Amino acid sequence: MGDLRELPAVTPPGGAPPEDIGTGHPMREVTELVAADQSAWTPELAARVALDRGTNGLRSPVVELGAGTGAGTRVLAERVDHVVAGDLAGGMLGHLPASLADRVQLDASSLPFADHSVGTLVCVNMLLFAHEVRRVLAPDGELVWVNSIGERTPIHLAAAAVLDALGDGFDLTTSRSGWGTWAVARRC
Repeated sequence: MGDLRELPAVTPPGGAPPEDIGTGHPMREVTELVAADQSAWTPELAARVALDRGTNGLRSPVVELGAGTGAGTRVLAERVDHVVAGDLAGGMLGHLPASLADRVQLDASSLPFADHSVGTLVCVNMLLFAHEVRRVLAPDGELVWVNSIGERTPIHLAAAAVLDALGDGFDLTTSRSGWGTWAVARRC
């Protein structure tokens, strides 16, 4: 089975930062490595930093499952060139502006995408159909898993359960941000 890596939680605005937030942060290692040897800044390391620091490192195509009326789609569309927004409820997708993303009514238990054709699957408050994630993700693909209000999210699955469901061949990084939790599962 893959590795599960949990990052420190992000303190909500107004709260005091942890005593020593910097020492154990993954970017500290990168910062020290590059300062000591600038040749360590490889395209692979740059891609990892881009992914760890925001959605501009997401692999294309980006498919958002459970897009609903497009709250997450709007955020994704600001950061990536092309988003496919999918939802079981066509009526929900009708509220999502067509200019933001291609809209596809779909059932996530049987995705209408070719094997290994999706760079990034984004699931916000979504059911997990692990067999379809494994089938459609590209060899270097990733799953971005978000529960907007953490354990209180009605459709919630903890990061460890996501990794268990995906099975062998995935590593997972997780943390908290405000009320929410997030995880990124990458093929290893």
